[in-house]
Amino acid sequence: MTSDGPGTTTSPGLRIPTPRPAAEPEPGGARAERLLVPGETCWRIERADRYAVFVDAAGYFAALKKAVLGARRRVLLIGWDFDPRVRLDPGSGGRARDDRLGRVLEAAVRANPQLDIGVLAWDLGQVYGLARGMLPIALLGRRTPDRLTFAVDTHHPVGGAHHQKIVVIDDCLAFAGGIDVTADRWDTSEHPDHSRARARPGSHRDMGPWHDVTSLVSGPAARAIGDLARERWESGKGEHLEPVTGEEPCWPEGVEPLLTDVDVAVSRTRPEHGGTSLIHEIELLWLAVIAGARHTVYIETQYFANRRVAEAIAERLKEPDGPEVVVLNPHEAWGWLEEKAMGTARATLLDMVREADRHDRFRLYVPVTESRRPIYVHAKVTVVDDRLLRIGSSNLNNRSMGLDTECDLSIEVADDAPDREALAATVLGMRDRLLGEHLDVAPEEVAAAVERAGGSLIAAIEELRRPSGRSLVPFDPPDLGAVGKVLADTQLLDAERTPDRWQRIRGAFGHRRAHRPLRG
Repeated sequence: MTSDGPGTTTSPGLRIPTPRPAAEPEPGGARAERLLVPGETCWRIERADRYAVFVDAAGYFAALKKAVLGARRRVLLIGWDFDPRVRLDPGSGGRARDDRLGRVLEAAVRANPQLDIGVLAWDLGQVYGLARGMLPIALLGRRTPDRLTFAVDTHHPVGGAHHQKIVVIDDCLAFAGGIDVTADRWDTSEHPDHSRARARPGSHRDMGPWHDVTSLVSGPAARAIGDLARERWESGKGEHLEPVTGEEPCWPEGVEPLLTDVDVAVSRTRPEHGGTSLIHEIELLWLAVIAGARHTVYIETQYFANRRVAEAIAERLKEPDGPEVVVLNPHEAWGWLEEKAMGTARATLLDMVREADRHDRFRLYVPVTESRRPIYVHAKVTVVDDRLLRIGSSNLNNRSMGLDTECDLSIEVADDAPDREALAATVLGMRDRLLGEHLDVAPEEVAAAVERAGGSLIAAIEELRRPSGRSLVPFDPPDLGAVGKVLADTQLLDAERTPDRWQRIRGAFGHRRAHRPLRG
């Protein structure tokens, strides 16, 4: 596994710091076992020739456009929602209509007679789309070229969603993470207070700042995600697709990899439905990283609403030498019903976690713009020590653990890896890059603050937080009220659906956190 070295770009104009040296293993070299275990906390671990991260949608959408137009045989887009009217690269010039998702897909198949493109969306996502003035993709498909297929996926339990955000190109390139190719997602990492480019298609209204993250892999890791995408296509569309073979390695021009030649794990959630068995690798991975964390757990998530993970965090916070846990959330959920379901659960779980936090090692923050306007956090990222980086589609709520389909990608730094130092520094660099965005400082300043704080991430954030301007703001939940307390206590709108494996996971993975010094 190799890093591309100093100044690696994660997307055009975005940089992480020069990797800092990571600590050496303890003398005697007690080898900690892995958190990523195929068949338990992940599905498969495959090699990625290249691996990149896109922070916020502007860079991702532009790279996706290049990749689709360069595809040779097949493009599969699997998502929660798609809006064919969204612009992919507003700064590229030319006619706006030619930059829209639907037009780009049409142009790709018309320019290449060997290319097929399939778009598969969650069926109820299209209902939400109608409320936003979207043209449903099922209707759109009636007037598109034969080799461009739009379909909706109805194969899910009642109340469930297809929540994966996957794009696979020629089975040699795959995007996977938290960014839907739809309205309200496009933004830059500057997150200005106001931007005309954030307007919904057909509107001039700025929909507000939005923070999101996704990843890109090539090689065998991309082929594994291709297997998952074709399985989803067959389940949802009823059409079997063979893998694309014989294609040359592919990578979008202008995208610099964060890492090369690195192992990437794929973790899934798949609900029990229609004869398929429950897969909850993502939930087990959440529990494993909480059990195995040595020093710090950094989480960006749309919700903090999963009792099982919150209870695991609470247990670790009670330990005299447990880890620090930092969570970034939006100020409130997107929409009234989601806020009732997830906001009430967050308030209740925060009370429990803060009561357990006897050593003052837990914080939940909300990022804000220059004028202190809340930035909506839609990213799903976890960084554990200098040991694990996870980017995916799953939220920290119950439905992501057992009701919705999800896909997360993770990189783990093995203690005995020959290039552990460089890879660990890159994992920390990504955490510092994200925090630097939110605190409006360079990633190097985050690293220096952590160093000054003796390794405490919370102390570093508190040093860098500002009372005005762009920064992070501690979250204080509102009073639940009588209805909110009932919803939170009964989990009426977001029930648990998986067996409780915390004690087994704690026993199996807790010893894998053999403590060693961690710099930064």
